[in-house]
Amino acid sequence: MGDLVSPGFMLQTLAPELLLCAGALTLLLATVWNRQGNVAGSAEGAERTAAVTKFAMMLCLLVAVVVIIEWGDGVSGTPDLRIAGDGFRWAVDLLILGGTGLALMLLDADHAHSGAYSPEVPVLMLLAAAGMMVLAGARDLMFVFLGIELMSLAVYVLAGVNRRSPRGAEAAIKYFLLGAFSTGFLLYGMALLFGATGSTRLVDIAAWVHTHPMLSPMFLIGMGLLLIGFAFKIALAPFHLWAPDVYDGAPLPITAFMAAVVKTAAFATFARVMAEALSGAVGHWHAVLWWLAVATMVAGNIMALSQRNLVRMLAYSSIAQAGYLLVALTVNSQAGSSALLFFLASYTLATMGAFGVLITLNHGRDRSPTLDDVAGLWSVRPLLAVAMAIYLFALLGMPLAGGMGFFAKWYLLQSALQSSAPQTQLAVIVVLSSVISAGYYLPVIAAMFMKSRPDGHAVPKPTPLTSRLIAITAILLLVLGIYPTPLARIARSATFSTPSASRSVPAPSRANLSTASVAQ
Repeated sequence: MGDLVSPGFMLQTLAPELLLCAGALTLLLATVWNRQGNVAGSAEGAERTAAVTKFAMMLCLLVAVVVIIEWGDGVSGTPDLRIAGDGFRWAVDLLILGGTGLALMLLDADHAHSGAYSPEVPVLMLLAAAGMMVLAGARDLMFVFLGIELMSLAVYVLAGVNRRSPRGAEAAIKYFLLGAFSTGFLLYGMALLFGATGSTRLVDIAAWVHTHPMLSPMFLIGMGLLLIGFAFKIALAPFHLWAPDVYDGAPLPITAFMAAVVKTAAFATFARVMAEALSGAVGHWHAVLWWLAVATMVAGNIMALSQRNLVRMLAYSSIAQAGYLLVALTVNSQAGSSALLFFLASYTLATMGAFGVLITLNHGRDRSPTLDDVAGLWSVRPLLAVAMAIYLFALLGMPLAGGMGFFAKWYLLQSALQSSAPQTQLAVIVVLSSVISAGYYLPVIAAMFMKSRPDGHAVPKPTPLTSRLIAITAILLLVLGIYPTPLARIARSATFSTPSASRSVPAPSRANLSTASVAQ
């Protein structure tokens, strides 16, 4: 009976996720009430999509308020230790909700130009965000799998949601096939870990690792398959080849959503699994993550150098950023998790802002902007050019001009150099790969400010919502680049809460663990 959780306690712990799902399903019922008004491209369908998108934004804001209240009240996780209630979960929830809200603003802007989206699209984004929030608090491999599937199934559909686009259909089928393939690795790895330890709870797996210095082959194979599954999900080299094609083919708002918000959720659950379940086995996975980080940073930056397609350039940039984020996991310390959160916040702001500029330039066309589209932007839309420069400098990690992005990499390097086992070589590679990235960020800035605008390439005025998004993201990057202390303090307080030893292995799990150890 020790593992039973009262319904009231479960409702309180999962209140943000349940509220988001309830709101999404209510909006879904509203969208199917009159099917004739849901046709993408029709006037009534365009109005309905815009209305549902705005309600979805307000729902994200409401759920964020609930998250802040629960964090402030110190709501803990479930007593069975399957759902977390620590600062790390609440901070990641806020990042997910903030990123989803910004992506919905991008969707509204792109829809105003193209009218290509049906009202179900913002609902799918909300359901994907609910899956991501489940991931943020999951302390059980079954909850991890549930969150990944809820998120992935929605994002597979979102990638090909523009039915008039052959590129979108290609992106969706590639994403679905490779996503299903990676889920097979993930699920098989979970099954082997359960077979080795007798439990799917992270705390039980950690207890088994600490009591078994000689890890069994079943455990090691399961851990390896789990790492491969996560590597596919977050596009680590050499499991990254799907990302440029999918990012380039999907609609721009969905690409921004995948690049920033999906990556945030995937890295958050990856960090929790490594810190809470597999920390005792660090000697077996540290070298693997070290080389994955190096390969991802180098491959992403080098492949981005030859890109003139700005979306593919940002896709390879996203792969390189995943390599930087993996450094924080490799450090395996509290400073690493704090640097991870700060970096994710900076990356989300820069990515959403950059795609806001690209959506304005694209003006609803089913194509990806190129260097020619940004040439001479300073001469016709100077504020857009300045904002885009801020975003690119932030991704580069340039001091002052890059604002918050500089401190994101600074805290990352600090966590690597000041860990119990300093990762000096990894820090040097981070710096060198950042230097390489200047080779594709700076030419975009040079094209905007130093080239003339081709004749007939007018730049439309951004929508009011897009203007607000660009202004908010650019200002936050600059202000938090000058005074990062408040956000850094929040990141340091957003820690994992390690369960006490007395609660780590309840009676039913002890029996499972004993049986598993005898089997070994």
